Amino acid sequence: MSSDQDSCYLCKEYLRDPVSIPCGHVFCSVCLKTYWDHADHTGSFLCPQCRVSYNKRPTPRRMAGSRHSTIQRNSEPFPPPPPSPDYNYAGPQDVGCDICIGKKHKAVKTCLMCLASYCEKHLKPHFESATFKRHKLVDEIGHLDRQICPQHQKGLELFCRTDQMCICVLCTVKEHKGHDMVSAEQERAEEQQRLGSTQAEIQEKIHDRLKQMEELKQAVDALKNSAQRALHECEKMFGDMMRSIERMQQEMAKLISSNKRAALNNAEGHMERLTHEIADLRRRDSEITQLSRTEDHIHFIQSYHMLIAQTDAEELPTVSVNPYFTFGPVTKAVSEMKQHLNEFSNDELVKVATAVNKMTFCQLDESKKRRSIKSDEAAVYKSVPVKEPQYREDFLKYNRPGRSSRGHRVSHQL
Repeated sequence: MSSDQDSCYLCKEYLRDPVSIPCGHVFCSVCLKTYWDHADHTGSFLCPQCRVSYNKRPTPRRMAGSRHSTIQRNSEPFPPPPPSPDYNYAGPQDVGCDICIGKKHKAVKTCLMCLASYCEKHLKPHFESATFKRHKLVDEIGHLDRQICPQHQKGLELFCRTDQMCICVLCTVKEHKGHDMVSAEQERAEEQQRLGSTQAEIQEKIHDRLKQMEELKQAVDALKNSAQRALHECEKMFGDMMRSIERMQQEMAKLISSNKRAALNNAEGHMERLTHEIADLRRRDSEITQLSRTEDHIHFIQSYHMLIAQTDAEELPTVSVNPYFTFGPVTKAVSEMKQHLNEFSNDELVKVATAVNKMTFCQLDESKKRRSIKSDEAAVYKSVPVKEPQYREDFLKYNRPGRSSRGHRVSHQL
């Protein structure tokens, strides 16, 4: 722990029972507990030092004590309890009291007549003295310079509708003479009514958007279910088509096989008959050869007439073979079927894609789109531009009638 972390940011004393929070800053355990106990009703827990916000109350992590506190614990058997931190002092995000000198307390009210913010102590004269009876008190506000007319150094109490700007009483004498002017309260009341209408319109739009969101969620769920069903049914139908193609393939294979088998059986029958005929003819050829070599003339003459009669009486059939017989037409038919199927499937796929792409799931209705408000059409609260002082005389002139004199007046009244 570094030397600048030896003291607690809340009580400004040396750390006692130090604990750290997620942002890394270290405080006394009692100081941090007391600080966050005050913030329990808001539901938002801030780091007292860096103002980091936590939605849930963090659990502080205990650390080894600081060097000074460790020495004190060793030297003092019963150290006194740490002082309770004063949470009435103004922090970086708070409005400080304009009257407090030194460390300022938190302001609880702002006086629009005095143009100053007061803590509880310095606010008492506004309730106890009749001098401040007509002063108007509001909840503390910062940037009081925005409540002052930069030209007359008076409080802004009126609203000029002609120039759409807040003005002071002295502005009505010259700069806004003859203009349409009302009190700030009246203008606020009318603007409050318009603000209520705007808020009602916004709430109606919120309701409409929530309804559209719910409808869109239901449509998304229906879309998912429809897509899942379509995928399942398409897978089933494509599976059926693939099985149909497989059956066609099997039928085509059976057709080719049966025709091949019939042609082979026919060819084998012819080949067997030709084999028998060739054997018979070879036998006759051998008999003729033997007959031609015999020396018995009577036997030759008798046998010759018998052989010639048998040869002339028998007519052998001719086997003709088709040289163009092939299964090419089957391949061609299947190829044409494939081409037709591809063309048909591509055409159908284009039709399906076109039909699906034409369907719009959700879109913005441009006719109901909110018109953007131009800057020149919006009513803008204007203020008189303050010229930044460039010389010492201008700065003194700008500063003297301002907060220094006002502070003197307020102090005198108190």
